[in-house]
Order: sequence, then C-alpha cells, then structure tokens
Amino acid sequence: MEKGEERTYPPLVLAYVGDAIFEAGIRTHLVEKHRGNVNKLHRFATRYVKASAQAATVHAIKGILSEKEWGIVKKGRNQKSNSIPKNATLSDYKYATGFEALIGYHHLHGNHDRINEIVEAAIAFIEDASGGR
Repeated sequence: MEKGEERTYPPLVLAYVGDAIFEAGIRTHLVEKHRGNVNKLHRFATRYVKASAQAATVHAIKGILSEKEWGIVKKGRNQKSNSIPKNATLSDYKYATGFEALIGYHHLHGNHDRINEIVEAAIAFIEDASGGR
C-alpha cells in the first residue's frame, strides 16, 4: 500500500490478520521472558490470546484508544461469525474479534509502533490480572 493510501478492509479480514500479529507478539514476549520448552510456552500463550483475555484487555485499554480505534473495535465486534469457540462466551468472542480487528487494521496500515504500544498494554494488563504470570 502506498504511503497515505487509506484502504478499507472488512472487519473479519482485519481480525484474521490481527489474530496472527497479536499471537506473534505474545509468542515473542514469552520466548524472551521465559525461554522455556514449547509446551510450556504454548500454555502461557493461551492465557493471553484466549477470547476472554482479549475481551477483558480491550475494555481495560479503552482509555488509550482513539475514537477511531474504538470504532474499529466496535465494527469488529458487530460482525457475524459462523462459529464461536467452545470455551468463550458470545460477548467475549465478539470483543476479542474487535480487538483483533484493531491489531489487523494497524498492521495493514503500517502502524507498527502503535501495534507495539497496544500489545505492550495488553501484556501489562493480562500479567497484572494473572498475578505476573
């Protein structure tokens, strides 16, 4: 995409990309922090990337989001999906989709510094909520 070119993507496409970007950020953080075996790292990662954690995170960091960013979250949240993970409530799943859409939006628009800020805030919130684990 050319600099300054604003491109519109469907919210579920943003969430699809955002899911991968967020998980990569979490995995990188965990490898740097724990340097454990892959099974242990995977168990840690699920604490960060599960729908309930992402839903709680997006509410916790709402104060650092612009109106435009919160609008992206809401558009992602309002999308209909054909499936819901068995271990998530509908509300959590929808807000997690909104959170992932926000990450995907920033990635596809080259806003990598903003992604880092959001991922760092998410990590801080989740670790604080889980007692630093």
